[in-house]
Amino acid sequence: MTASGTALRRTLGVRDAVVVGLGAMLGAGVFSALGPAARAAGRGLLPGLAVAAVVAYCNAMSSARLAARYPASGGTYVYGRERLGAFWGYLAGWAFVVGKTASCAAMALTVGAYVWPGQAHAVAVAAVVALTAVNYGGIQKSAWLTRVIVAVVLAVLAAVVFACLASGRMDAGRLGPGPATGIGGVLQAAGLLFFAFAGYARIATLGEEVRDPARTIPRAVPVALGVTLVVYAAVAVAVLGVLGAGRLGHAAAPLADAVRAAGVPGLVPVVRVGAAVAALGSLLALILGVSRTTLAMARDGHLPRVLAAVHPRFQVPHRAELAVGAVVALLAATVDVRGAIGFSSFGVLAYYAVANASAWTLSPAPRARVVPAVGLLGCASLAFALPAVSVAVGAGVLAVGVVAYGVRRWWVGRGRRGGGPEPRQEA
Repeated sequence: MTASGTALRRTLGVRDAVVVGLGAMLGAGVFSALGPAARAAGRGLLPGLAVAAVVAYCNAMSSARLAARYPASGGTYVYGRERLGAFWGYLAGWAFVVGKTASCAAMALTVGAYVWPGQAHAVAVAAVVALTAVNYGGIQKSAWLTRVIVAVVLAVLAAVVFACLASGRMDAGRLGPGPATGIGGVLQAAGLLFFAFAGYARIATLGEEVRDPARTIPRAVPVALGVTLVVYAAVAVAVLGVLGAGRLGHAAAPLADAVRAAGVPGLVPVVRVGAAVAALGSLLALILGVSRTTLAMARDGHLPRVLAAVHPRFQVPHRAELAVGAVVALLAATVDVRGAIGFSSFGVLAYYAVANASAWTLSPAPRARVVPAVGLLGCASLAFALPAVSVAVGAGVLAVGVVAYGVRRWWVGRGRRGGGPEPRQEA
């Protein structure tokens, strides 16, 4: 149960929840992740996309089942706490908040790089401030803006696919088997592409703000994921068919390079605008999700309890949103976070590993455990297939969180032995 002063209002239906998920998934990842993935897997790009989709599907189904059972803000932080114990919930929440905060800064800098490359940091900070203000104004305003962003991005991606497929430069032979990169290359590509899929968690973290969550969330998650997979597959086929794996792997702006190679250079500025809008959509949804997980962790005392407040008029976790916005703005102003994307993927995969382990406990039936088992194995495989630096940094940051948890437990235990008041715990 949550205190009445920290409860959120249920206003979102199935369509709004699907749009929020699409806004998170159809983001800057599709404009930027194809290049690094092709560099890792070569012509194994499409198999890598398929592997990422399978893992994402398993994670989505596990998340949907858990969100229907526990319709509260916080996502896997709540599920891990309820199904596996307080430590695992905390670890999932820590991985999500830290990893996704880095992702927020990366998306903000992506906006800056496309809108005004010479002033990328300044534009990034302005974007963070503007979208934090939108989120502060209420969840319905965020859902409305996300709907507009999704429509624009889908239109741009459709134009890219049509331009590539209709051009005489399209060569289906570039889609077939090529030089072997090994299973490691395909898995690394899948891990990088998974970053672009990991948006359906926004639906789960908004579980306290959707109407009839037991019905809405299980419907919204697979629909959003299915639409995203179809779009990504179409874009990957079109771009790979025009550029080939070699050129795609070294393209800084793969979709812009593809339409230029397809003989439609006039479409390049449109793609640049679409990439900026997509990054804004991702940033909006990311701030939304991170602030809700921050709210849930603050309710339980794992983060300062002052962040658990909900605005009496706008019905949003306003202090958590302002805190997240301030941290992201600071990172966007001072740090180049491109290298943190690998760490973010590691953190997200750790987060979903806890989700799958939690879903495993929902039913003892063997058939019900197949999906979470595949999802857990997939998350572990993709996480450790990432570049070694990303794995090392990700494991180090998770270790810091574990130490912080242990220190807090020791401090609380010391207070109890000293006769101090027992801290409040939320159910």
